[in-house]
Amino acid sequence: MKERLRAVAATLDPLRLLDEIRSMQHHLVQLAVGATAHTATVWREGEVRPTHRMEPKPRRDWRTRIDPFESAWPRVVTWLEAEPDRTAKELLLRLQMDGPDAFADNQLRTLQRKVKDWRAAAARRLVLFTADFADETRAPKLP
Repeated sequence: MKERLRAVAATLDPLRLLDEIRSMQHHLVQLAVGATAHTATVWREGEVRPTHRMEPKPRRDWRTRIDPFESAWPRVVTWLEAEPDRTAKELLLRLQMDGPDAFADNQLRTLQRKVKDWRAAAARRLVLFTADFADETRAPKLP
């Protein structure tokens, strides 16, 4: 009995079995929805399981916490306008030197996101220059 089981185990290919299982699952799903039977392998379609369908998540645009840089942001914007090549880390260190207890090191990623948004808006202003921005007395509002 052991020899027979060893002989069967030697002929088994786990990848081929997985492919057959997924193919049959796909076939069952097609039958359940009433589509024509199609035995294409699922791995070629890039799915984990034939019944698995990732729904695209809607973009979340609301804040879950109060912006820690809300009061300091106008100062940061003036620094960025004067020296746009400064990194968010340098700006955070500068804020920490002004008020050591005001900002923690773990707020760096939040500042990086705000600086990224500011730079994207500044780039849009440069690329999509309109008559609204031609008047230098009226500076465009940045995020």
